[in-house]
Amino acid sequence: MAAAHGATALPTWLQPRYRKNVYLFIYYLIQFCGHSWILTNMTVRFFSFGKDSMVDTFHAIGLVMRLCQLISLLELLHICVGIESNHLLPRFLQLTERIIILFVVITSQEEVQEKSVVCVLFIFWNLLDMVRYTYSMLSAIGISYAVLTWLSQTLWMPIYPLCVLAEAFAIYQSLPYFESFGTYSTKLPFDLTIYFPYVLEIYLMMLFIGMYFTYSHLYSERRDVLGVFPIKKKKM
Repeated sequence: MAAAHGATALPTWLQPRYRKNVYLFIYYLIQFCGHSWILTNMTVRFFSFGKDSMVDTFHAIGLVMRLCQLISLLELLHICVGIESNHLLPRFLQLTERIIILFVVITSQEEVQEKSVVCVLFIFWNLLDMVRYTYSMLSAIGISYAVLTWLSQTLWMPIYPLCVLAEAFAIYQSLPYFESFGTYSTKLPFDLTIYFPYVLEIYLMMLFIGMYFTYSHLYSERRDVLGVFPIKKKKM
């Protein structure tokens, strides 16, 4: 009986909760290494070549950036299966926002890839992700630092709106090229045409609507994590 009872006890590292934490730690570590490499590469290139490095930023680190963003789509699966406890819709908006800007707007137009806004946008994205993945990576193994927690819940407040502005500017700069090259514009039966610049203009408006929703969610999350509540006035 004792042997049978002992056989049912799983080692700690085989228990589902620990396997989940190990998987999340490895995932966050991979993302942290990828974004750290990107930001370090951009910093070294800037100090070596100055403003000239901004022109070929996409050619230098675009592949790794695209890989990191594609891998980040796993986070939607994490939420759906319950590995992560984040809300699905805000995360979906953030990820699709980047995928559209990176793959549809920037990757498809070589002229846009050479714009300075791409360099600025990559800096913003990587600053946010380095802090977020560092915090999440340590949280997965039960390590918490008050300063890092505060930074992960606060850094997005000034940077996220700047990201959206940079994304909007990238779309604005890409419109003439989509118009002249006709990329993604398609003719349909019955003399109907999908004119892609109009699609981008509609998405440009949706981008700011999504920013308001995401910003509200992130602020609510920050309040819950940091315990920041309105200070009540003391009665005299």
